[in-house]
Amino acid sequence: MDAATGEPTPRIAAVMPKATELAGEQAQEELHQAQIEHATIACDSLADLRRELVALRRKFVDAAAGKGSLVVASGTYPGHMGDDGRRITSKDRYQAMEAANSILAREQLICGCHIHVSVSSPERAIAIMNRIRAWLPCLLALSANSPFSEGEDTGFSSYRTEVWAPWPTSGPPGYFESHREYQALLDQLVAAEVILDKKMAYWDVRPSENFPTIEIRVNDVMSRIDDVVAVAGIVRGLVATCDRESGPADDYRWELLRAANWRAARSGLSGDLLSPVDGSTQPAAKAIAQLLSKIAPLLDERGEREEIEALTNGILERGNGAARQRGAYGRREQVSDVVESVTLGPDGHPLRAG
Repeated sequence: MDAATGEPTPRIAAVMPKATELAGEQAQEELHQAQIEHATIACDSLADLRRELVALRRKFVDAAAGKGSLVVASGTYPGHMGDDGRRITSKDRYQAMEAANSILAREQLICGCHIHVSVSSPERAIAIMNRIRAWLPCLLALSANSPFSEGEDTGFSSYRTEVWAPWPTSGPPGYFESHREYQALLDQLVAAEVILDKKMAYWDVRPSENFPTIEIRVNDVMSRIDDVVAVAGIVRGLVATCDRESGPADDYRWELLRAANWRAARSGLSGDLLSPVDGSTQPAAKAIAQLLSKIAPLLDERGEREEIEALTNGILERGNGAARQRGAYGRREQVSDVVESVTLGPDGHPLRAG
């Protein structure tokens, strides 16, 4: 974001040399010239992850400051974006994506938090993916951090989810019998020119094409590092828990899976969540409590239960990112206050904690 105008600015080419100097390959370009992505190293502990996140954010803030810019951590940019904010990065693959998808690609100035967890084999990744789909709405509700777009309250807690929805491989995936069946579908989609390559399998959970991991992609970028650590810890516990389960996973109706995610994107933690298992609804806090109960044995084994539960209860008590953005707006009804609430300071944390 330009420090003077407060608008997203296509400055990645200017910022990237310093970001690379400070963070190496952990600093990466993204689809838009107003975006930058950081990739943490593989972390074994919550403390390692926290240190990584703080260090990388500080480096990005430093790199951006040298080019008259600030760094915003949010699922959508809350204020007005202007035409400059929608410029596509000059990388060949991104240019090809724009050529193939036109305005859809240009509208994607949104940021998601992707969490990788190592798995023993591609087949196990598919088995875990089939089981984890029912819990995606809980993860989205906890991480929702994009209620504003173009200076307006969209009515959604995660409007990023709705901007992302038009892609043909967005949202929750269907059920797969095997990794072979999954790869065969991707081959069909590439052959039909629906997607350019297999990396465009953008489902909310998927086996990674690059690493021996399963990747959970449903989350918004979160402003508070505590929130990221909480969600990442829950995700790892959920993946490990699902990995230990045996027998066939339930094949939930895809319509309910998508509806449950839509409900979570709309209301976040402030309303009921829809269960894709049976179509029932229950308060978000109760659904989150069930999720924590499911993964509690795994968290106990790792000695993480107390920390994860405390961090998660903190989100439930003070609200997720969407609630805090709306709280920032409510003080003076100024979108600039919302932008400030998700702008990172030199310490890597939001300027206004909220």
